[in-house]
Amino acid sequence: MASIPQPAPVRGAIDWFVHDRFGMFIHWGTYALAARHEWVKNREAIPDEVYRQYFERFDPDLYEPREWARMAREAGMKYFVITTKHHEGFCLWDSAHTDYKATNTPYGRDLIQPMVEAFRAEGLKVGFYYSLIDWHHPHFPIDRIHPMYKRMTPDQVREANTARDVAIYREYLHNQVRELLTRFGDVSYLFFDFSYPDADAHGIPGKGCQDWGSEELVAMIRSLQPDVLINDRLNLPLDQPDVHTPEQFQPRTWVEKGGRPVFWETCQTFSGSWGYHRDEATWKSPGQLIEMLVNTVSRGGNLLMNVGPTARGTFDPRAQAALRVYGDWLRLHGRAVYGCTQSEFPEPEGCRLTQNGDRLYLHFFHWPFRHLHVDGLAGRVRYAQLLHDASEIRFKEHQQAPHSALEEKLGGNVLTLELPVVKPDVVVPVIELFLK
Repeated sequence: MASIPQPAPVRGAIDWFVHDRFGMFIHWGTYALAARHEWVKNREAIPDEVYRQYFERFDPDLYEPREWARMAREAGMKYFVITTKHHEGFCLWDSAHTDYKATNTPYGRDLIQPMVEAFRAEGLKVGFYYSLIDWHHPHFPIDRIHPMYKRMTPDQVREANTARDVAIYREYLHNQVRELLTRFGDVSYLFFDFSYPDADAHGIPGKGCQDWGSEELVAMIRSLQPDVLINDRLNLPLDQPDVHTPEQFQPRTWVEKGGRPVFWETCQTFSGSWGYHRDEATWKSPGQLIEMLVNTVSRGGNLLMNVGPTARGTFDPRAQAALRVYGDWLRLHGRAVYGCTQSEFPEPEGCRLTQNGDRLYLHFFHWPFRHLHVDGLAGRVRYAQLLHDASEIRFKEHQQAPHSALEEKLGGNVLTLELPVVKPDVVVPVIELFLK
């Protein structure tokens, strides 16, 4: 047996986070009209005057936040994080500090307040994403990820930046975060995105903690809402963030920073884009979706799964289908996820383990033929059952490996589970072991 990693205490309220394990990310902005990735302004180097056509036509007339919240709850999600402002600079709420906001579009209304109310009514905690980057603000200095960069020489970038004052933008950033923390009630999670402090090959600097005023920003946040969780993208020392956020990959072990385990969450997409992408075709299969959640919890982390609504304010049918995959599976297997973490026991081949106290959960990524031999569990199990239907799984205990071919793979105290020949009709079967 191995000890379960114990991250150091953090400043925010972490207990709900490590219990709930599963949240909904929502990327929504005027890029939904382009429908070809939320970075479309950067990728295609679209000038402001051309990109403005999306702002002038943004009218999500089918937006019904209660439907979004219902789908999130039915999918088994326990919190949500909405892009209040993405890199394009467009704000979904009625900010007093900009005209580039939802209330000045044809839609004409604040999008965040009704969303917050709807998700809270369904029992989900509120999280706000806020982009530190802003491709619309006139004082955000041009750098290597700015859309204008691709249309300029390095000397032209330097000349243009003489008229841009990052201190003015920094004040704007702080004022908007203050709005988000004072207008919408309790906020459980702030997801900032992102820092890139190194200079490019031409010596044009990126952006980091000094540009954002990260230390002062965090102090202000803690003074307004002390329990809020803050992620790791403000370019602060490793002991400052509450939650570390690896993106678009599956950690194989508990995430560590500076050689120490941390609280962590991986953010992922149903397909290859965060914002609505009409023609993107790499949508994940049901097996991939469930395995991502199981793998994450089995390494002590949370999964934040993204939906990119359309410009009319609906969830794409493919996203709705993916949400149903999670809901159907978690309705039967939720107690193998909520409140669970990495197990102290070694994983059998083709399986993942999650554990909550004296309940151990075997998740089968590959269904074996008739038997599963689990090292180190003989004498430790009182009862075993398939979780989806509570049908008994019989088992035998061996002091040594039960077959000579297994001697080199297994040590002593082997538990042999007697399995149905046919895999149960669920995406990822789970056996619940009641430990002594």
